[in-house]
Amino acid sequence: MFDVSKLVWTREPAACSVTPDEIEITTAPHTDLWQRTYYHFRNDTAPVLQMETDERYFSFVVRTEFASKHRFDQCGVVLYLDSENWLKGSIEYENEDFQHLGTVVTNHGYSDWATTEISADVRSMWYRLSRREDDFCVECSLDGERFSQMRVCHLWEGADTVRFGVYACSPEDSSFVARFTHMDVTECKWLAHDGQQPD
Repeated sequence: MFDVSKLVWTREPAACSVTPDEIEITTAPHTDLWQRTYYHFRNDTAPVLQMETDERYFSFVVRTEFASKHRFDQCGVVLYLDSENWLKGSIEYENEDFQHLGTVVTNHGYSDWATTEISADVRSMWYRLSRREDDFCVECSLDGERFSQMRVCHLWEGADTVRFGVYACSPEDSSFVARFTHMDVTECKWLAHDGQQPD
């Protein structure tokens, strides 16, 4: 069973609850995670709830449910080392027609964002975050059974102890409720590469 007692807040939100089966975060306005790129601002205000591990091969699974309704409202999975080194996978609300399903990888204070548009009707998503040493894979699923790759990436500061978990935020003047359930840590589901051998 997933042990919520191992979770530690980075910036605990004013409104939240944590039980063995569910984490609920009510976001506060003007909270975000982003560093520099394109927008030039630096935001490091989102609440993050994580556990720490030295395990170099693992997968973390979580189901998200959300009532986002305002531009940039978002929640999902996160691996946050410090303000300048982290990654996140989430759905970010845009308007009544579509949302952005995507990932942000931040290395040494610069973020990049890779997204695809999905329907605004989607109100739940599963994520699986996997680690193989200092490389990481983020996957998503609508049913918790069949996962699709969103991103394979490297964290320059991700070779040693890492922290991983969930986050939710509202970068503009908004607030919504995000729920996280079905959390589990397993052996690494991101299998070793079967193909060209390393140099």
